[in-house]
Amino acid sequence: MTRDTAPRSGRFLPEFPAFVNEVAGTLAVHAQYVLHGNLRDQFLVTPPGGHPEIVTLLPLLWRALRPLGFEALITYDQVDGVGVFPDEPAARQAVERVLGGGVVGRRPSLDRLRVHLAKAVGVPEQPPAESDGSRTHRPAESDGSRTFRPAAESGGAHQPEGEGAWARRPPATRPAARVAVVVDHASRLTRVPGQLDPNELGFFLYCQKLALTAQPLSFDGDRPAELHNPVLWLVEGERDLPAWLTAGVEPVRTVAVGLPTLDNRLDMARLLVPVFPPAAVDGPTRVDPAEEFANRTDGLTLESMLRIARLARDRGLGLDRIADATRVYKLGVDDNLWRRGSVRAQITKGEAVIATRIKGQERAVAKTLDILKRAALGLSGAQASTPGSRPRGVLFFAGPTGVGKTELAKQVAEVLFGDAGAYLRFDMSEFAAEQAADRLIGAPPGYVGFEAGGELTGAVRRRPFQVVLFDEIEKAHPLVLDKFLQILEDGRLTDGQGVTTHFSECVLIFTSNLGIIVTDPETGARRRIVDPGMPYARLEATVKAAIRDHFTTRLARPELLNRFGDNIVVFDFIGPETAAGIFAAQLDNIAARVHSELGLRLEFTDAARAQLAAACTADPENGGRGIGNLLESNLVNPLARVLFDQDVQPGARVEVTGLRTGDRGPELSARVGAP
Repeated sequence: MTRDTAPRSGRFLPEFPAFVNEVAGTLAVHAQYVLHGNLRDQFLVTPPGGHPEIVTLLPLLWRALRPLGFEALITYDQVDGVGVFPDEPAARQAVERVLGGGVVGRRPSLDRLRVHLAKAVGVPEQPPAESDGSRTHRPAESDGSRTFRPAAESGGAHQPEGEGAWARRPPATRPAARVAVVVDHASRLTRVPGQLDPNELGFFLYCQKLALTAQPLSFDGDRPAELHNPVLWLVEGERDLPAWLTAGVEPVRTVAVGLPTLDNRLDMARLLVPVFPPAAVDGPTRVDPAEEFANRTDGLTLESMLRIARLARDRGLGLDRIADATRVYKLGVDDNLWRRGSVRAQITKGEAVIATRIKGQERAVAKTLDILKRAALGLSGAQASTPGSRPRGVLFFAGPTGVGKTELAKQVAEVLFGDAGAYLRFDMSEFAAEQAADRLIGAPPGYVGFEAGGELTGAVRRRPFQVVLFDEIEKAHPLVLDKFLQILEDGRLTDGQGVTTHFSECVLIFTSNLGIIVTDPETGARRRIVDPGMPYARLEATVKAAIRDHFTTRLARPELLNRFGDNIVVFDFIGPETAAGIFAAQLDNIAARVHSELGLRLEFTDAARAQLAAACTADPENGGRGIGNLLESNLVNPLARVLFDQDVQPGARVEVTGLRTGDRGPELSARVGAP
């Protein structure tokens, strides 16, 4: 028994994707279909007892409709006009019997396209439109007792006269052949989406009438007896066509074409594995190459898998380098910075460098370096059964203000990539509004700023290997947090223009002051729950508990907290010894700046240094930033006053001998002389 004469039973027909089975299985009750989503992909068809075959959309539709007695697909788009599929004499003859000769290859107007659709569907043709140059008028159509007046004549609303408009349908005019009409790029039939001119409005309203008046047709020898000659609209988004065309209109069915499932990708991977060059190193492997390929292409299309296989073949990337081939395709970057030996050397060197710059945070620095080493070796998420595409590393820095959280994030960027420019910072206090998420991913189509794209997605596409810092995450709007959930879970984010950005090679760092001060929900009073001098173990447990409560109770986002896992790094308050070290380092920085900018030699007597230290480190609660602020008030400002008022020239020696309080605030006692 051949496929064309097989009965309609799933046992004998090829195994089609679900959306095709949905179309083929409902032709008795639906006259039109709006197919949206992943239409430009490749699809797999499994013949009975055979292996999966790769086909595009039109051949896929044809293979599903041909066993039902269809003789051809009539195709239309604004570039190629009217076409025939398959391009065979029998199909062309069937289309000419339906539409007439000389139609194939032409690009008809919308009015003429209406006529073609009516002929294919089997509905009596409507008289042509009459126009006075400003409005489109169509004669009222009647079936003898019910009259329908088009929206252009009724203020945009459907105005049937009498109850149950179109209940008495005109008799069907059976077409000369069983055909289906496929209108590709249907969303481009309008000049301005959402703002139809009278001609476009009349066209789509007529198409709605076609759906409501079309009846299932029977042809000699059909199995089953009555099916519609359908119109299939191909669009990118579900709402690309006028919403009223499909809303509440039963004969028009909206069908989503989704991304391939894991089973689909696994079938495709098995077909493509032979395309890859052999592995460079022979030997047993724990993971089947097809399974690895399928797992690493989560969120990609089957067409993307084809392209990855071609890329691997062209670049000689064997089966042992499927991950590299996938990464190159996603990111467009051939050089994997994480595989460079310099990254390991930088991390080893960075252990000493970071310790000198981030003072008093030995535990936080040690845990951060452990996570970075794990990321450099590609072991993040190694406990999972399948490789994922999540970010290389995720860190959540929590603790008091001014203790080095932001500074450590900068040092991570320099340690990993040897470049402070590989550091991208977002202050989440700027993303507290509901619409702030648009700044990250770009505005939706039709909104101001759509062309600019997203600040986050655009920056990561331009530089896939970098550290991204989200400072003070607790200040972000909950809708912004939803974007982070997608990044942390899937390692990707789709922007307002529909472009997917991959974060699989990024290190994401979140900072927060949660767990230091809490606000009473009833009184609004704020109180501190941790204090300087508290044992670190107790401080860490208190801060983590506060973070857990914030995400689970206040935000109701326990899933986001779960994505951070054990990557929460708690910073301690700085103690007196650490404060003294920070003071000394910042004082040296001031002296170096004075020398480089002004050519002056700045020195301090022991007494002056002690006075400044006492004034700037008496209350280390605000951390290193607080010490810096006090140094600016007690030293930099009065020093600038002395140098400016005395017009000190380059080459001079300035010795600070003391600190006093004057009418204008802190003042310095200083001696200015030759070097």
